[in-house]
Amino acid sequence: MPAHVPNAGLSRRDLLKRTGGLAALAAFTAACGGNTGRPSSGGGGGGSKASLSQWYHQYGEAGTQQAALKYAKAYTDANVTVQWTPGDYGSKLASGLLSNKGPDVFESQLNISMVKSNQVVALDDIIADVKDDFLPGDLATNTVDGKIYGIRMIIDPQVIYYRKSLLDKAGIKPPETIDDLIAASKALTTNKMKGMFVGNDGGLALGSPALWAAGGDRLTKDHKPGFSGDGPAKMFGKLHELYASKSILLGSPTDWTDPSAITQGLCAMQWIGMWAVPGMQKALGDDLGVIPFPALDASNKPAVYSGGWTQFVSAKSANVDAAKKFVKWLWIDQAADQEDWSLSYGFHIPPRKSVAAKAAKLQSGVAADTVKLTQDYGHTDDPAWTPKMGTAFGDMLTNIIKKGADPAAEITKAEKTVNDELQRLFG
Repeated sequence: MPAHVPNAGLSRRDLLKRTGGLAALAAFTAACGGNTGRPSSGGGGGGSKASLSQWYHQYGEAGTQQAALKYAKAYTDANVTVQWTPGDYGSKLASGLLSNKGPDVFESQLNISMVKSNQVVALDDIIADVKDDFLPGDLATNTVDGKIYGIRMIIDPQVIYYRKSLLDKAGIKPPETIDDLIAASKALTTNKMKGMFVGNDGGLALGSPALWAAGGDRLTKDHKPGFSGDGPAKMFGKLHELYASKSILLGSPTDWTDPSAITQGLCAMQWIGMWAVPGMQKALGDDLGVIPFPALDASNKPAVYSGGWTQFVSAKSANVDAAKKFVKWLWIDQAADQEDWSLSYGFHIPPRKSVAAKAAKLQSGVAADTVKLTQDYGHTDDPAWTPKMGTAFGDMLTNIIKKGADPAAEITKAEKTVNDELQRLFG
């Protein structure tokens, strides 16, 4: 199980839906106000240290929990305890933020409802001096109404990795367009191996990258649906064509977040995150290449889904200033720990550009290629994209990809839900 998607079979997108519980409880949170009933735990004088609770979901890679504990122990300006949460982290976090036992500092992904319900505090002051050292997308995904609410901890790009020897043997160049990808998947399929693995659900994780690679977006900058038009409709139809081609692997023992399908020879190409690079290299050596999700055509650009985790400070913390100080210390000041967190337990990109540029493990091979693709073609989540919008988008993709429904009609249905949500959020 990779580190940066939830355990128990949940994809990162599933976690976003689960953390939508934060939005569902927003009205109750707002009614509670700032008085959570949680007593102050120091930091107000007398020389006593503040006590801070830091929450993580359970990462799957060995050593991650010990690393989190090590960082907390090394901090001397507060007493930091780490809560390592297995299972449904999103629901537990949603409940925790409403209780008197919630976190002071926690990891998640930003949703606009977290801001509207006063669950998180702005962190512009602690990031101000190094703001230019973060990629624009990593700032945008944590910004609402011009304020930055989270500090990116880790970047998890999702791309297509492929067996170079298999493409070379078949005389196939790495695909540059979606038609190239479909043709390559067909050509690489044998009676023992499928051309590509995109998930046991047939490729729903490809929806947003495919949209970006067709020139669309989930939402426009002026808060309108961005997935209408001929380009996205054509691209979504191509996803169905890929699904119906009988060249993609279905029923893999593990899902797309695990590299077993490509390392065990079940497929020639796999959609997966950069976290899996060490495992793939151990099994395949240098026989590994990488491409972004291919463009619809020559008039569009390919896309990389740049996922990841972000650190937040709870607005209900009894020690907001101390919590902000700790977040700055760990995720802005401690360059060595940031590199350790990203590269000692799998491969990920440190969000600080200066840290990533000096990381030896990212300077060559497929890792360096993935970093470059992320810089050139990366897209991050829009905090205004709510779980309800995500559900409508996912239903649209299911109907198009697996059922062969008309893309234009399905887009129209999804747009209605998205427009209703946008009206609720922005009027």
